[in-house]
Amino acid sequence: MDYMAKHGAKRARPDELVPGTLRVISVRMNYDPEQALDSRAVLADGSRAFVSRYALGRDYHKVLRNRLEKLAQQIRSEAACQCRVFTDSAPVLEVELAQKAHLGWRGKHTLLLSREQGSWFFLGEIYIDLPLPVEPPPENHCGTCQACIDVCPTRAIVAPYQLDARRCISYLTIELRESIPVELRPFIGNRIYGCDDCQLVCPWNRFAQKTVEPDFAVRNGLDDAALTELFAWDETTFRTRLAGSAIYRIGYEQWLRNIAVALGNAPAAPDILPALQSRAQHPSLLVREHVAWALQRHSGG
Repeated sequence: MDYMAKHGAKRARPDELVPGTLRVISVRMNYDPEQALDSRAVLADGSRAFVSRYALGRDYHKVLRNRLEKLAQQIRSEAACQCRVFTDSAPVLEVELAQKAHLGWRGKHTLLLSREQGSWFFLGEIYIDLPLPVEPPPENHCGTCQACIDVCPTRAIVAPYQLDARRCISYLTIELRESIPVELRPFIGNRIYGCDDCQLVCPWNRFAQKTVEPDFAVRNGLDDAALTELFAWDETTFRTRLAGSAIYRIGYEQWLRNIAVALGNAPAAPDILPALQSRAQHPSLLVREHVAWALQRHSGG
């Protein structure tokens, strides 16, 4: 995640990223699909693959960016201004800006929380050169609750509002391109892309709304797919099935790495060992390493 340091002060100074910026319009968009199988049920079945709910449908970067572009065009047609949109696509402090825009407060898990919407939403921004009115930030309503800290499988939330990304399952399965640390692999369970545990236990998500956006509907049955089924995909199938998905960007090699870890954590079943053995001589050293670890787990090594 060197990109966080690479851009320096631009992350905290919008006018250095886009010269002339006076204000930032922050927006949120719900993503939790109505049709998805209950997350807890999938996590409880070690033979199934858990995919973070934000990645079950179409890549949110494309969906949200298209919406923001239309909004920006409408603003330009109503006022003489310059504006630029961002959707997790540049050095932008999204949560901090969203707080200042009165969209919510930063929870102890570091995500944005809203009393009306919980945390199951994406954030996007429009940098604009108009001196728009400024919203007052809301109060923090986490109180003494620390459910998100207690539930984290890898203890990545090291203190309230502090996350050690090196231990976060979302980082390990998405951002990390190398080997997953051996000591953390057992805690990943069946999570093959991201992790939602801290959101699932958050009391404020009782008020979260399901998305009405068709593009975020479940694709390819990824809300409840068997690990062995996904592990059997060849690279062509991966590219074809996941084109237009946020998962596509991790690539096929990392996809197999993640599923190999999940299979190593899966309960013993007749199809587990044959699935792993089928990838034992994979051309990728990364895949072979994680498959060997998984085979060891099932052989009692």
